[in-house]
Amino acid sequence: MNVAVRGGDDAVAAAVGVSGASLVPEDGERAVDAVVAVGDDAIRSTVADSPDAPVLPVTADGGRHLVARDTLDGALATLVAGDGTRWSHPVVGVHRDGSVVARAVKDVALVTAAPASISEYALRAGATRLGSVRADGIVVATPMGSDGYAAAAGGPVLEAGAGLSVVPVAPFSTSPDVRVVDPEAGLGLSVEREGEVALFVDGIRYGSADVGTDVRIERAGVLDVVTPDTG
Repeated sequence: MNVAVRGGDDAVAAAVGVSGASLVPEDGERAVDAVVAVGDDAIRSTVADSPDAPVLPVTADGGRHLVARDTLDGALATLVAGDGTRWSHPVVGVHRDGSVVARAVKDVALVTAAPASISEYALRAGATRLGSVRADGIVVATPMGSDGYAAAAGGPVLEAGAGLSVVPVAPFSTSPDVRVVDPEAGLGLSVEREGEVALFVDGIRYGSADVGTDVRIERAGVLDVVTPDTG
């Protein structure tokens, strides 16, 4: 098994060797069977520079679709043994007032810029209006990002291919709606109240969305991810 690494260090390279895999460059002559992407920056890079091989995403803490750094040795050994599953995770494009802002593989969030302030967000899926919510913010998560910020705000952890979760952040209502929508239909968010709202894509701020700003999120591709079978 040939493995390339993004964002790793000597310890990651050593883990590849110990697992029985061969460490190879992504752009070399040898075919790559998996790309180990270590850390948020490396995982984000797979959106702009999609690899030809499936990605094994690694973070410090891991998650439902991520490998924890301290379990990487075992995860690689499992993949080398042939016990891995390949999944397709959606990559979504983010548009602000019709202009492309960025692509996300984990989540997109609108959050009030001032501490302890509240705004209002209107939601629509395709041409269907889903209503509005008053909250500190709202986060839209892919399955890969669903156990992060969205889960902390009360959203579900999604399996690959399940759709996008739409979760209010600190909502004014005591029983807010948490939705799962189809990325193929596209999701529209608009800010309905005065006050600065920050736009974050995979944890990076991309300016603001003022009242009346229309943010559209739609499927823009897929990222193939490989995970070790543990059951």
